[in-house]
Amino acid sequence: MFWGSLLVMIGLHQMINPGSLLQSTTMQWLAAGVTALGLSWIGHGLKDMGVKEMRRSLATLELTSPSKRRVDYGLIRDVLLHPDQYGSFLLEAYQAAYEDGVLTDTELDELSRLSDMLDIPPREAAKIATRAAINAAIKDGKATAAEMALIEGSGRSAGLSEEDMQKIRDALEDGIIDDEEKKMLDDVLGRV
Repeated sequence: MFWGSLLVMIGLHQMINPGSLLQSTTMQWLAAGVTALGLSWIGHGLKDMGVKEMRRSLATLELTSPSKRRVDYGLIRDVLLHPDQYGSFLLEAYQAAYEDGVLTDTELDELSRLSDMLDIPPREAAKIATRAAINAAIKDGKATAAEMALIEGSGRSAGLSEEDMQKIRDALEDGIIDDEEKKMLDDVLGRV
């Protein structure tokens, strides 16, 4: 979209100030062509953004429908081109599942299917799950036994060291997370 906008600006400038390289009418016709090309590039960029959002919405809808699983090659292409955006999508899904402090088998199955569909490796998905479980504990300021179990399990799956797991346990042991413990957890989350 940026390059399209730049072409539109150049084209409009040349239409208003055609210069003396060629005849004025010829320069204005060329400038009109450059402007049209810029507008088409802007439209193409907007279309790509819309397609990406539609595929993300369809992936969410596919999780809720019990239909047969199909391969969406467009989604695979988008995941390969923009893997960081789909990791945040999985993080949001884990946080929504952890809101009540209990991860049911149904929620776990949906999250596993989502990570498979987004082609996120199991270790990376476990890191995202650890981050979401700790975020859920930080959000309400208290770590319940269920949240601690989620953090322990996902932390081990993510390959966190025993030292990091002990830091997390110590911070969440009293059930209340103060500002200093939040800072330490943010440091650990940065390494996840």
